[in-house]
Amino acid sequence: MTTRRHRRLTLTGSITGAVLVALDGTVLTVAQPTLQRDLHASFVQVQWTSTGYLIAVASLLVFAGRLGDRYGHQRLFALGILGFAATSAGIGLAPGIGWVIGLRVTQGICGALLQPATLGMLRATYPEDQLGMPIALRTSAIGLSAAAGPVLGGALVAHQGWRAVFFLTVLPALVTGVLALVVRVPDGCVPAVRAPAGGGPTVRGPAGGVPAAASSVPRQAPAAVAPDTSLAARLDLLGACLLALALLCLVHTLVALPESGWTAVTVAGAVTAVAAFGAFLRQERRTASPLVPLGFLGSPPVAAALAVLLSASAALFGTLFVGTYFLQDVLALDPLQSALRVLPLAVMMVLSAPAAAVLQRRHGARRTTVVAMTLLTLGILFLSLLDRTSATPAISAAFLLLGAGFGTVMVTATAVIVHQASADRAGVAGGLQQTAMNIGPTLGVALATMLMTLTAPTAAGKVPSAGGLHRTAEAFTSAMDSTLPAFACVAALGALAAGALPHRTKTTGARQPPTTPARDGRQPSAMTAKAGSE
Repeated sequence: MTTRRHRRLTLTGSITGAVLVALDGTVLTVAQPTLQRDLHASFVQVQWTSTGYLIAVASLLVFAGRLGDRYGHQRLFALGILGFAATSAGIGLAPGIGWVIGLRVTQGICGALLQPATLGMLRATYPEDQLGMPIALRTSAIGLSAAAGPVLGGALVAHQGWRAVFFLTVLPALVTGVLALVVRVPDGCVPAVRAPAGGGPTVRGPAGGVPAAASSVPRQAPAAVAPDTSLAARLDLLGACLLALALLCLVHTLVALPESGWTAVTVAGAVTAVAAFGAFLRQERRTASPLVPLGFLGSPPVAAALAVLLSASAALFGTLFVGTYFLQDVLALDPLQSALRVLPLAVMMVLSAPAAAVLQRRHGARRTTVVAMTLLTLGILFLSLLDRTSATPAISAAFLLLGAGFGTVMVTATAVIVHQASADRAGVAGGLQQTAMNIGPTLGVALATMLMTLTAPTAAGKVPSAGGLHRTAEAFTSAMDSTLPAFACVAALGALAAGALPHRTKTTGARQPPTTPARDGRQPSAMTAKAGSE
């Protein structure tokens, strides 16, 4: 196989993997109300189909990127996409909600392996001066899938049922995974790059690092080699586990509190979450290869940009979780009709990205982000004013504001994070951005579940019960009227944090490489989560 053909296959595989993950996130949101009814699940159980996936991705994203650096991005890509296909098929055949939740967590692990590799393969296959075109094609494909995903998912759910949205990705994922396994890297295809300090120079490619002895690059002197440490320490496996435990206990406590109150279980969950997070911070300070480099977080612009991304993603995805149920359970729209109402959000996210870059150059990161967060806040407030008599233009206008605000924030806040990093820390910057973009939706969906369950009984006059939340449209609307203003406050806090961003985005003076490791991803379960995270 020629080098040119291999690069084309690599680009095709990278685009396919990223698009499949983006589609999975967009179509799941449309399918959740139907899934709940068919499996007789509660509101809390359905949110775990989203947060279970997101916790797995958020915890393992950077860890998986480092695995790809060590063992080869193409190998990790094949493992991740084949696992993604298998779990998608399993979810489509699942007999109950417990199986769906468990398989979604497993799918999150596969997604964490897959997402950094989609960019890692491109970086390892293309020379640096040729990376612009393949990354642009990949980003455009993700944007198109984000726009088309809700409509495609709505049509499938309306005519074939919710299981069809999971079967949709199985065949292309299997074909792509098999090709990734059988295709070998041709000689001369792999550009040489320098390995991390202490590891010796390597020639990296889709199949992994080739020892320097096998290349023309001279070896370093033995004295330059860093002290040997365990593989788990170099990859910070302990940090990933502690972050997962903290998120899991926090989400469980949030969704359990409305029904059970402060019981021994919820208190233990809260205490464990705090203890695990404290241990995580301690681990990150002590390890030589931290999952989240705390020193980089000490930069005020970086901290402000991450706070903006967390608040924006939490507010948007929590709002979408509630909004999808409003469209299908209160307005009695079918999944396809609901998807068409939400389509302006995906379209505006695609269109706002290039516009945001222009606005940032003209008006600076601070002013652009503050305006964008204000649009996001207004969109949430507008959505909170809707009721059973609301017409399609009003609904679409609310989602249009959400898309315009969030799409702009994604570009501006991410640019600040990347430009504050030196060229040799661009991967760290990208990893932080992707981690924030998975933690935000996790907390947003969990908070939406807690607030909806807590406030719905006020109108229903019954004991709090997530399972009985949708017995009347009036109870749901009442809960939505209290929940969405809370998310508007979260978005407003993000607008305040944006005030700490630099007026003009500073560059480091060196050209920035692509910001991987990445998530496609959405991913989030919330609409366009995966597209937003890319």
